[in-house]
Amino acid sequence: MSDIKLSGKRYWLVGASDGLGKALAQVLSRAGIEVVVSARSQDKLAALVDELPGKASYQTIDVTDDASVKTAVEAVGDIDGLILLAGTYTPFSAREWNAEQGIAMADVNFTGFMRVLGQVMPQFVAKDSGHVVITSSLAAFRGLPGSIGYTASKAATMSLAESMHADLRKTGVRVQVANPGFIKTQLTDKNDFKMPFIMEPDTAAREVFELMLTDSFKKSFPTLYSLLFRGAQFLPDWLYYRIFA
Repeated sequence: MSDIKLSGKRYWLVGASDGLGKALAQVLSRAGIEVVVSARSQDKLAALVDELPGKASYQTIDVTDDASVKTAVEAVGDIDGLILLAGTYTPFSAREWNAEQGIAMADVNFTGFMRVLGQVMPQFVAKDSGHVVITSSLAAFRGLPGSIGYTASKAATMSLAESMHADLRKTGVRVQVANPGFIKTQLTDKNDFKMPFIMEPDTAAREVFELMLTDSFKKSFPTLYSLLFRGAQFLPDWLYYRIFA
């Protein structure tokens, strides 16, 4: 673990109007970090900025729209770090394919990240400085039943972070990926099954912040629950699908 100081730096949180993003903005603000919060809802963002204890501002963004992303990047200006938290989730099975929702999850959860990174990363690389935190999920480690769209999009974000880290690990640009399990939000409220080790947003936010204070690349949490998903990568197909299906 390295002694990384973030106080006084300026971080842009994309996807911060609710859930983990909102909770993380509060954690960062209390730690003396200037935050810029973004999402589609101006009302929610304005209310969040009003309650944050430190220097804060907001900028609306729709990560599915190229023009909106470019406008937001220009408006936000120079930043020290970018945290990508935007996400959407609608569970469905391959037996009941929902093309509209599947495409929406891919466009927000993965392609939306690519749009924002496409505008920010050239700036970070040019100055050889910057910090990117990508939010993936425990669901990203291996395909899961009833999770078309979401699991695939989160696997893509994990691969994105891994490729970026491979390219940038010996530069001044730091890349990290956080893989949370279930977090109690309006998204997980859609689930009609038991969610083991479900976390409150504040708890998950502290986990992400602890990752940011280290030089580790990846953090999967809750720790005990994450072992199930990480270990599943090594199971043979016949056993994995017998257990998880």
